[in-house]
Amino acid sequence: MQSGISASQELVSQFNTLLGSDRHFGLLATIESEQLQPLKLLTPASPGGSFASNVESLLRPEIKPDEPLYVILRRYASAPALVAVTYVPDTAKVRQKMLFASTRLTLVRELGSEHFRDTFFATMSDELSPAGFEKHDAHAALEAPLTEEERSLGEVRRAEMEAGMGTATREIHLSSHMKTPIADDALEALKELAAEGRSLVMLKINPESESIELVPDQSAPSSIPELVQTISPSEPRFTFYRFTHTHDGSESSPLLFFYTCPSSFSTKAIKFRMMYPLMKRAVLSLAEKEAGLQPQKKFEVEDASEITEQGVMEELHPKTEVKRGFNRPKRPGR
Repeated sequence: MQSGISASQELVSQFNTLLGSDRHFGLLATIESEQLQPLKLLTPASPGGSFASNVESLLRPEIKPDEPLYVILRRYASAPALVAVTYVPDTAKVRQKMLFASTRLTLVRELGSEHFRDTFFATMSDELSPAGFEKHDAHAALEAPLTEEERSLGEVRRAEMEAGMGTATREIHLSSHMKTPIADDALEALKELAAEGRSLVMLKINPESESIELVPDQSAPSSIPELVQTISPSEPRFTFYRFTHTHDGSESSPLLFFYTCPSSFSTKAIKFRMMYPLMKRAVLSLAEKEAGLQPQKKFEVEDASEITEQGVMEELHPKTEVKRGFNRPKRPGR
């Protein structure tokens, strides 16, 4: 499955309404029919209430213990005045967790990142309370700019950790705001795939270093069923595969991308689970910018067993419907 989530015109319209008047406190949004859709504008009955009182009276009644939600709130007196919270409770369905987590950056980007001073991720309803926002503020304050000495110490610790792991990594700057650590051998494998020196590159995330690593010792599958057998049934994987096949007498080798996230993985720590949907876009961007790889088709499923050769072939070679002309019925007696 491919998400392709984007902001609906209704959401953009209500967001502009929120921006255009101080009397509105916030806007709630969700994902419906493969689009970001508005749910409700939060408007106090009388102006002048504090942020904490508005959270308690307007936001708290809208929070459900098992339903993800995007929360946009007016929090600051000067621009940028908004905060965007992605609320994904632990009890939500796995598919919803992946969808909401992987689309959170799309929400901010399509509405205009210049309007948001802060964004964060919440997994418990208590985090969307006056006390929860205060706790978030206190945590953010601890992440104030480091001194030169602290930065140097951090680099030493990172180097020691990488040396202990035995895997060299590089930080790829995909934008001024995004740094993606990737192991050297993983980056080299992507470049080999681009040069058609290999047909398969499978990547995973190291939860300790939060870096992208190569899944080692992968044999080169010659078919989709063989590929399925190489993908982990218990952990998520980013898989790039050059599928050489013949269709209608012609041979081709399109590059395919598979993102698999098994349902059994939902038992892992929430932070580790959310790394994968959040990093999917970064992995694809990195593969394109560093190795020139642009998959012809992208697939997103929970379990690798859902991937079939028939399904892949139908995506690559969709059947064209042949329209037939109208045949006039024969007249009786002829």
